[in-house]
Amino acid sequence: MLQAIGLTSAPRRDHPPAVDGLTFEACPGQVTALLGAPGSGRTTTLRLMLELEPGRGVTYFRGRPLHRIPHPAREVGVLLGDVPGNPARTVRSQLRMLCAAVGVPASRADAMLEVVGIAGLRDHRLGSLSLGMDRRLGLAAALLADPCTLLLDEPSAGLSPREQNWLHGLLRGHAALGGAVLFTTDDPKEAARAADRVVAIEAGRLVADQDAAGFARTRMRPRVAVRSPHAARLADVLGREAREGQRTVEIVEESGNRLSVYGSTCAEIGETAFRHGVLVHQLADESGDVGIPAQTHQTHQTRQPDHAAHADHAARAARADRAGDAGTGAAPAATAGGVRAAASGRPASAVRRIGGPLRPLRYELRRVFGTATPVLTAASVLVASVLTALLLARAGHTPQNRLLAAWPEKLPLPPAALGAGLLGALAFGEEYKYPALAADRGTAPRRMGLLLAKLGVAAVLALVLGGLAVAADAAALRLVFDHGLLRSPAEWLAPAASWAGLLVGCAWAGVLASGVFRSAAAGLGAVLAVPLLVVPLVSKALAGPSAHPASGIAARLRGLTLAQWPPEADRLVLGALRVMTQPVGTALVLSLAVLLCAYGFTGLRGRVRW
Repeated sequence: MLQAIGLTSAPRRDHPPAVDGLTFEACPGQVTALLGAPGSGRTTTLRLMLELEPGRGVTYFRGRPLHRIPHPAREVGVLLGDVPGNPARTVRSQLRMLCAAVGVPASRADAMLEVVGIAGLRDHRLGSLSLGMDRRLGLAAALLADPCTLLLDEPSAGLSPREQNWLHGLLRGHAALGGAVLFTTDDPKEAARAADRVVAIEAGRLVADQDAAGFARTRMRPRVAVRSPHAARLADVLGREAREGQRTVEIVEESGNRLSVYGSTCAEIGETAFRHGVLVHQLADESGDVGIPAQTHQTHQTRQPDHAAHADHAARAARADRAGDAGTGAAPAATAGGVRAAASGRPASAVRRIGGPLRPLRYELRRVFGTATPVLTAASVLVASVLTALLLARAGHTPQNRLLAAWPEKLPLPPAALGAGLLGALAFGEEYKYPALAADRGTAPRRMGLLLAKLGVAAVLALVLGGLAVAADAAALRLVFDHGLLRSPAEWLAPAASWAGLLVGCAWAGVLASGVFRSAAAGLGAVLAVPLLVVPLVSKALAGPSAHPASGIAARLRGLTLAQWPPEADRLVLGALRVMTQPVGTALVLSLAVLLCAYGFTGLRGRVRW
């Protein structure tokens, strides 16, 4: 049972709320249509139900508000707007990534592709999908966690009639299994045809809440669809006879030589056309729209307002409010409390915090390797590194460590470090550009598990990239030049630690900076800012001899630890400290500390605002 009680959006300046005191319910086993014209508050209603916007009122999903449900994606499947995703990602890769986010096996992606009928497109790029196929992908994403409730915002928008029939069949199939379905539409005919119950709203207020048969009988007018090559002449003839016979007939001229005639029958129109020799190709009884047609021919009588229908709608709305006060369903006390809170004027529904992926490491791995970006980045880095190393060897006078790293004195960072920083910057940059975890908000969650997964994957990618770059540089140098160019180093641990620290530091700087500034470009800019801006400042601060020597620091650190490490580990500690006291190492450590604090501050600020 889905119960929405007293939904009221936050007031707008000089305008009434988009949704005002809306109460209705969607029962399990039924398809419910939320009908309204554009601007009537349909999308805002869904966002209030999902706690994506501040306001008043409460929505219960099987007796619990959404923020009390541990894993909302397993209870409510949502389709709001287009399906966000990297256009270069395949359909199957996108769904497998979302499987990790909602905590279901990856095989569920293939099963949902079969359900929505796009299994043959599993290897197609998202950017190549048509609107209909994109809608099917969105439905597959909404159904991944097998939710009990579906909330869909205009799922049939832009679909062909055949695709609409398929969609309505899918929704009815979900309802037949005991699920509740609520979808929005601005087409009364679609609501009457596809839904079991229709909730009509206007200007954010409830207008009607009735079963589809009653809605079609009381709210929709019957009409006769006419198609004739002489539609204009037939319209004049029908209007003239209606005036002569003192009958109320409304005639709407539509495109393609078609007419919609209200207040007449197929027999009357056929006889009139026969008498006047007008050729008719089609006569069919249909259900028309809810309101008065915009363009009509003259009619003899004036249509009176349907006071009985308005009274019936008001009575139904009052009964719905009383049912909410009585607390029908699984949470009577909570329902009554929600109504009282909504009526008191205090915000009863705050914006829900964004949940992170249930399997963050698996999600991050599928996000990274779901596109060709890591492979292209690694290939570009290796080519640039090899060319740079060959040029440095040809010029001579370059230390072996810098030669293997392809790091000239005049460049701020070697190609491998820049590549590691770019891959780190894309970790959050892609999340904000293609928000798969919080598509309805256009942002990314700030969860510790997700951050640790991104830092871990970025560090491993950076180390692998650095190792490949050094190996490729060494192989190219030995191939092109004499074997005596490279010598076995007497001390390799400290240079290796320095190289690994540089790569991991650049990758982490890119991750944190892109998370703070919500842009991959800003993340890469922060990586470049470390050698260009921070290192010179640190070099000036560390210039000159120290007044007090720091010899013996490794032994003193060993004395502070609870578990005593062996004396042989002092050499590793000294190597790490020596790396950190270098200008580049100190600048990276300081930059990472500042970025980590900024990331935590922005996350806490967003939590307070929610």
